[in-house]
Amino acid sequence: MTTSVHGPAEEAAGPQGPPAGPPRSRRALVAGSVGNFIEWYEFGVYGCFATVIAATFFTPAGGGEAEALVRTYASFALAFFFRPVGAALFGRLGDRAGRRPTLILVVLLMTAATTLIGLLPSYAVIGAAAPWLLTLLRIVQGLSAGGEFGGAVSLMTEFAPPGRRGLYGAWQSFTVALGLLGGVGAAGLATVLSEAQLAAWGWRVPFLLALPMGLGALWLRLRLEESPSFRRGSAVPDDVGAPGGGPDGGRGDGRGAAAAGAAADGPAVPGVPGAGRVVRASAGETVRAIVLGAGRLMGWSAAGYTFLVVLPSYLQSVLDASFRQALTATVLANAGFAAAILPAGALSDRVGRRAVMVTGAVVAAVTAFPLLDLVQDPAAPTVAKGLAVCAAGAVVGLMAGPGPAMLAEMFPTGVRYTGLGLAYALSNAVFAGCAGLVITYAVERTGEADIPAYYVAVTCAASALALAGLRGDGHRRALRD
Repeated sequence: MTTSVHGPAEEAAGPQGPPAGPPRSRRALVAGSVGNFIEWYEFGVYGCFATVIAATFFTPAGGGEAEALVRTYASFALAFFFRPVGAALFGRLGDRAGRRPTLILVVLLMTAATTLIGLLPSYAVIGAAAPWLLTLLRIVQGLSAGGEFGGAVSLMTEFAPPGRRGLYGAWQSFTVALGLLGGVGAAGLATVLSEAQLAAWGWRVPFLLALPMGLGALWLRLRLEESPSFRRGSAVPDDVGAPGGGPDGGRGDGRGAAAAGAAADGPAVPGVPGAGRVVRASAGETVRAIVLGAGRLMGWSAAGYTFLVVLPSYLQSVLDASFRQALTATVLANAGFAAAILPAGALSDRVGRRAVMVTGAVVAAVTAFPLLDLVQDPAAPTVAKGLAVCAAGAVVGLMAGPGPAMLAEMFPTGVRYTGLGLAYALSNAVFAGCAGLVITYAVERTGEADIPAYYVAVTCAASALALAGLRGDGHRRALRD
């Protein structure tokens, strides 16, 4: 049986506490988004330059190109598997010390690691130490990226004005698109160089650009205020605050306190019934909430990385496309993704998270094979291929827009940073971080060019089933303190 900590009065109250004024909300939106932009900018650059990185760090004399690419994606995947560790580590810190100091720390780590990748000597210079050092830096990036999402989404949704939580949360996903487009754009600028210049030093420039961007993000976060939800919840005793209400994003009958355990009241907020209430829940309920959240994000993670990140190297290595052709396809896919995110988030504030996200997952599952067949068809018009990859990105945007707010609504303030961060990190580690490795390895072993379509169709179908359990009016319910 699922539960909730809200009664009717709380559902009508909107986000708990006095609403943050427009300047504070906008500052939180910008500060929460900027670190996420840097994170995904780096991932976009890494995806575009995967073949160059493979040759630079993973190809000793006599090594094969396919083997080097698999090792590159293994390093890519390894960083993703450290994201849950980062989500747990920084999530705990963010739920205890605050969103602001934790987000400052993670953007410092991400900026340092990305800049150092741009300075790292190649295999030809330092031998076997090169891939190990690259992998170490990828691990640091994975840890910091794991701590970024939970804090940024917590911050943005906790500052969101009433009725705009989906739109505010969608900015997190929108900066994913902007970061990927920024990475692709930086890679595109590097193509003005000759192939020899690109391989020798040109690929490093986009990584080094993370340094000034990171310093700008640091300045913004130093000016940030702590979220009102955390300030209220910080007065609650340490032994209170595991996710209550069950792993259903708000489904229930208003009897969560009785079902989950005794409730503790935080500081009172005038005019908001029940604000500050935190409910204890069993470890099993917490784990179920995190696992279910990861399942609901499965389609977004898998389809997003397949279409937006893995596509360039796939087009080059399997379909013999040129670097510029692969880059153009990636730009179009990310443009469609970016264009759909904010409208999808805003729409979910009106019709609910479930309707929008299930639609995106089902459409992605149904169109995966026709899309790939069109891209692979040498006789298909170039314009048709461009429109197809742009539409594929837009479908992913239908899931990505409402996704952050959906996760924030599954956890109370005391564990929101940790809970939603872990759900997101686990989904990305399993279904996104492994996408390049699984697809490249499977295509190499089987010779089946439709492997990406199988991957997207299966994961999106499973995600649609998990999303179907969302309650239809969850977007109208208050975030739980």
